[in-house]
Amino acid sequence: MKRTATGLKMALVCIFLSLLLGLSAAVPQDLSGKMLVFPQETNTAHVRLTTSRQNLEAVTVCMRCFSDLTRSFTLFGLATPTHNNDFHIFKMNARDEINVDVRNVVLNFKGQDYQINTWQSICGIWDAASGLVQLWVDGKPSSMKFATNSHIHGIMLIVLGQDQDSYGGSFDKARSFVGMISDMHMWDYVLSPIYIYRYSQKFTFPGGNVLNWNSIDFHITDRVLIQEEQHL
Repeated sequence: MKRTATGLKMALVCIFLSLLLGLSAAVPQDLSGKMLVFPQETNTAHVRLTTSRQNLEAVTVCMRCFSDLTRSFTLFGLATPTHNNDFHIFKMNARDEINVDVRNVVLNFKGQDYQINTWQSICGIWDAASGLVQLWVDGKPSSMKFATNSHIHGIMLIVLGQDQDSYGGSFDKARSFVGMISDMHMWDYVLSPIYIYRYSQKFTFPGGNVLNWNSIDFHITDRVLIQEEQHL
């Protein structure tokens, strides 16, 4: 009986430690005042962001980015097992063109004042109720375009730094991001124009309720660095 009780005690200790370690690994980090630096073109380096959500009826994604790339590259990619571009923000090689893809429907937005070597805020918005998508650059809106009324559903893989040509993989260094990203937030609703403007000006705004830069769970693969922000 003594040995059995001791063994049971040890088993409970092991279970407790396993749970504790698991919880520690999942504790979100505060990246306020920080930026992710993607210093080289690769087909491996990326950051995977974690969310428990498996259904979205609307999306707003906002981020600040800085790059000198003139080729095409992905800024934000959310994939599910059925759609590799379930919500995807993709900078085209033309200076003033950015795509926002929803459920693999590609929408091209032109005329936005995108600049290289400049910190800019970029927000992509979609609402299943209307099916409309809109792109905001530095607090200025694009025209609205129809994508789909279908909900985003499934186990979501969210990646920064690489383009998911397949679910969680098939990365191509020719589409990788090189530069800096900071202050990334994601909401499960359409953020109002006033708050998008406030975000672009670094005024107070409601933090993301799906992903929040001030409390975010992420995993880095290969050479991606966390540095102090360089916003002026």
